[in-house]
Order: sequence, then C-alpha cells, then structure tokens
Amino acid sequence: MAEQTAPPESTGPAGAVSAGPPGPPAEARPDKPDAAVVRDALGVGIAVGLSGFAFGVTSAGSGLSLLQTCVLSLLVFTGASQFALVGALAAGGNPYTAAAGAFFLGVRNAFYGLRLSQLLALPRAVRPFAAHWVIDETTAVTLPQPTRRAARIGFTVTGLTLYVLWNLTTLVGALGAEALGDTDAWGLDAASPAVFLALLAPMLKSTTERVTAGLAVLLALTLLPVLPAGVPVLLSALAAPAVLFLMGRTKRGPDAGNAADGSATQRKKGERRS
Repeated sequence: MAEQTAPPESTGPAGAVSAGPPGPPAEARPDKPDAAVVRDALGVGIAVGLSGFAFGVTSAGSGLSLLQTCVLSLLVFTGASQFALVGALAAGGNPYTAAAGAFFLGVRNAFYGLRLSQLLALPRAVRPFAAHWVIDETTAVTLPQPTRRAARIGFTVTGLTLYVLWNLTTLVGALGAEALGDTDAWGLDAASPAVFLALLAPMLKSTTERVTAGLAVLLALTLLPVLPAGVPVLLSALAAPAVLFLMGRTKRGPDAGNAADGSATQRKKGERRS
C-alpha cells in the first residue's frame, strides 16, 4: 500500500501538521470519541463474525473436510468469495469455475486497499498483515471516520473482532453440520450475502452506482438457470463496463451535437462574408 502525505493543516502552534486523512478542513470534520469508534467497530465485527457459523455449515454440507473449511476461513477470509466457492461446488459446478468466480469476486478488495492505504498510512512492516483484513466490513467502518486515528482504530477493531469470531464460528459450524442434517433446508448460505448487501446498499449513493448494481443482479439472475454454477457471477461483472459505455455515449451525444451546430454556424458566417 503506497503511503500518501496529507496536506498540511493548521491545528495549533505554528508548524504543526495534521495527521488526519485527506479531506475537508479539520474544522469541518468534528472529532469522534474513540469509544464511539470502538462501539461501531465491535457491532459490525460481532454481527458479521457470527455468520461464520453459516459458512462452516454450508462448506461441510458441500463436501469439504473440516480442515479445508477452516483453512479457507484462515487464509482466504473474505466471506462472499468463500460462500461463492462452496456454493458453486455444492451445486455441482466445475472446481476451476468455482475458484475463478470466487477469485474475481474477491478482486474488489484490491480496490478497497488503494483507498484504505491513503487513510491509514500504516508502516511498511504492518501493511502485509493489514492487507489480509481489507474486506467489505473493515472498509465500511474505516471510510466514514473523520480522522486518521479514528480510521486506524475502526479498521483494527473491526478486523481483529471479525477475524477471530469468523474463524471460531466457522469451526463450530463445520463441527455441527452433521447435527443439523440437511443444511440446504436451513438456508444458512444466504446469511453472508444478506449481510454483504446490507453493508453495500448505503454505499450506492449515485444513480450510476445503483444502475450498475441493479444490472449486475439482473444479469446474474437471468443467467443462473442456463449456465453452470459460478459462471453467472463472473458475467455479472460486465454490468460495470456496459454502464460506463452507455454513459460515455450519452455525454458525447450533446457535445457532438453542439460541435456540429458550431461548425454549421461558422460555415454560414463564412458564406455571408464572401
């Protein structure tokens, strides 16, 4: 993660420089008590961490061993991608297709990292470990924080709480899968996607973002009955370039028309002079 230096802001004596993330002036970003940041981070970490139980049950029900299930949570640690992988395997999908779908779904974390690296500005020695915690929930808690200190607290508390709880409940879920019987009947595989959508929905603020998300859902649901498991998730990513292309054409239309009108006006003026 590349370190970015925030622009100097006057916070007291001459020469003092603010350590806060880039953004509005300090007076426009009221401080948030550390206790409030910790409370918010714990709320998200505990609520989402408990859904690791659903992953453990779903993974065991799809045929993965206890060791494979726990290693997935320890090393992959991105709930939506984990559910996508075991869900595709449970539906009889090709393992390579399932892995590809989970991989591309997890690529979003790389884009989160680009933004979080600016806000957190962590020491180089810590960055590889922090990168493992760059997921939807830590990003959702970190981005709204008003200062770098609050952002670091929110990221650390959310990541630590979620990582510990997610792995513990994954183990419990995998061990208790046999006691639940038919895991599909419980619908536990919908727990993590539901949490993900609850976190994502408030972040879709612009019309473009809402249209892109809606088109992606429509593509996935339309292709789900006719394509192998895992493939609809991959193809739903085409919604983003499709929307960007249509937006580009919409913007170029009026500009092209104005340019044509301007050229016609210039030609008429030239004819009058001659």
